[in-house]
Amino acid sequence: MMRLLNIGVITALLLAAGDVYKIKFDSTRQVQRLAKLRMDIAREQDAIAALRAEWAKLDNPGRIQDLAKRHLALKPLEPRQFDKLDSLPPRPADAAPVDEADPIGMMIASPNLLDNTGSVPEKR
Repeated sequence: MMRLLNIGVITALLLAAGDVYKIKFDSTRQVQRLAKLRMDIAREQDAIAALRAEWAKLDNPGRIQDLAKRHLALKPLEPRQFDKLDSLPPRPADAAPVDEADPIGMMIASPNLLDNTGSVPEKR
């Protein structure tokens, strides 16, 4: 009986040792994965910082002004180019006559004009 108890205890210890080894192996793998992710995050943050620096260089107003002077034939505004609002042409006439009924408003007001597909039925 004592021998059977000793064999059971040794078996339990071996199983516990195997489980502890598995837990240690999994935790080591997770630590390695975490280190890789942290390295990837640091690499991405460095790339973002480099892109922001490049954007700041490209977005520099002095650089843009220099490019505009070189590539665009722009001239400074002169006061004579501004005009008063009184000299604007009159507003054009409305595209749709006001005295005609609004077809969309009529469809909204009387939904029985619509068939079950939502389209307007043909006039007969």
